[in-house]
Amino acid sequence: MKITQLAAKPKLIKIKLTNKELVKKYQEEIEFHTWDRQPIDTFMELANTNSDGGKPGDIVHLVKDLILDETGKPVIVDDNTIPTDVLLAAVGAIVERLGKL
Repeated sequence: MKITQLAAKPKLIKIKLTNKELVKKYQEEIEFHTWDRQPIDTFMELANTNSDGGKPGDIVHLVKDLILDETGKPVIVDDNTIPTDVLLAAVGAIVERLGKL
């Protein structure tokens, strides 16, 4: 297979947060969207965030642009944010999927 056969534009995918503590607290699974592939610079920044001595909050700054609604627009904008427990679960879900799709 030629690598050019794998090249494609990113597509929105749905991610469900099914952690039982979150489901119990919010009384349902929480879903959001993200891209199925990331630009190499975003991927490398995420991969290097903790290994280069950066602060743990750096990864949240990067991932906030990857937590999207069903139309592909960022959810965390201006003064809008999401609860910390949901944010951490979403960050974990995105990082876990990097390179696996």
